[in-house]
Amino acid sequence: MKFPALFSIVSLTGITALHAALPAKPSAGTDWPSYRGPSGDGVATADFGKAWTSSGPKNLWKAEAANGFSSITVSGNVAATLVTREFEGSPTEHCVAFDATTGKELWAMPLKLAKYNGGGDAGGGGDGARSTPTLDGDKVYVYGSNLDLYCFESKSGKQVWKKDIVGEYAGKNIQWQNATSPIIEEGLEIVGGGGSGAAFLAFDKANGSLKWKGEDDTITHATPTVATLHGTRQVIFFTQKGLAAIAPKDGKVLWRQAYKFSVSTAASPIVFEDIVYCSAGYGVGSGAYKIEKKGNDWSSSEIWRKEGNDIANHWSTPVCKDGYLYGMFQFKNYGNGPVKCVDIRTGETKWSQAGFGPGNVIISGDRVLALSDKGELVLFSASPDAYKELARADVLDGKCWSTPTLAGGRIFARSTTHAAAFEIAK
Repeated sequence: MKFPALFSIVSLTGITALHAALPAKPSAGTDWPSYRGPSGDGVATADFGKAWTSSGPKNLWKAEAANGFSSITVSGNVAATLVTREFEGSPTEHCVAFDATTGKELWAMPLKLAKYNGGGDAGGGGDGARSTPTLDGDKVYVYGSNLDLYCFESKSGKQVWKKDIVGEYAGKNIQWQNATSPIIEEGLEIVGGGGSGAAFLAFDKANGSLKWKGEDDTITHATPTVATLHGTRQVIFFTQKGLAAIAPKDGKVLWRQAYKFSVSTAASPIVFEDIVYCSAGYGVGSGAYKIEKKGNDWSSSEIWRKEGNDIANHWSTPVCKDGYLYGMFQFKNYGNGPVKCVDIRTGETKWSQAGFGPGNVIISGDRVLALSDKGELVLFSASPDAYKELARADVLDGKCWSTPTLAGGRIFARSTTHAAAFEIAK
């Protein structure tokens, strides 16, 4: 999977499709404000509703969202994603906001120039923006492919502040460019990508002022995971050195775990109890590590490690329930790669079911919702005993390398051609 090259910044002077009627705010607890959900672990607090019939879930709206693998985030009835569009005669990344109820475009803000160099064309279906916006309160935070960081007003698209990580913090982009999504924690926006002494950075989410920076490291395409281990909140980066757990308040490194890097790491770490699981493609494979704390000292020790592409997540991050991982375990097996159930404690594969490709999954209760790379929504049981499919429907054209979303009683899904919302059957 390739990511776009670095190009010069465009002038951010215009906002298109601005100031449509402001959407109503949905009831509390129904938002999906960040990549992989409210807790960043792919777990939905609401229910998927009844399994749909053979006709599929009811399509509420569909809007053009050309060229991109960005997922859809939803808060305050604003649905946000990244696309690639023409701006002043050049292909440019845009953050686009839709009314989550109607699909009406509220605004579109141009970011930096984008020229995707063909990596995303693997498997057919186009290329485009990778990172997913993060919604927090009345703001939307965006980390573009070129290490360009923004804060916008979510209802209007008005820019509040911006940062150029390359220009201001000696950032060095990686092969195929940034794909990570910003983390909001402790009133901070936390990202990676700076240069020497600034591999990890935290900015005041209100005004963009730098709160801390530190370390020498190189980011990957994997979005960090926020978790609480042994009572301590931490942001776990998956860098080219391996796992690095950072205290969000001050940037202190709590623990590290060395891990092999080859070409690209793109799946986020998974936390279950005191175990952290990580995986990558290109023959790197997966592993699980026990994290311990004695006094103020942290340690990480290997539980199991499997190299190769059999138990590997390329960019498809699995979900975890009761110690079992469910997700797309494959490498470049487009169109038909399997969903598997893997014991996070042992690395044992409990079952495997073909027919998904490198899509993505979320979970609610004892059911998993998958979006296959060819645009199918699939509902199946989260059970280690056997694969049990509950519903399947072909809902989107184009290629789907993004993660589905559950918010406000709707399922949101994204392809390289469209963004769409589907009704949950009660």
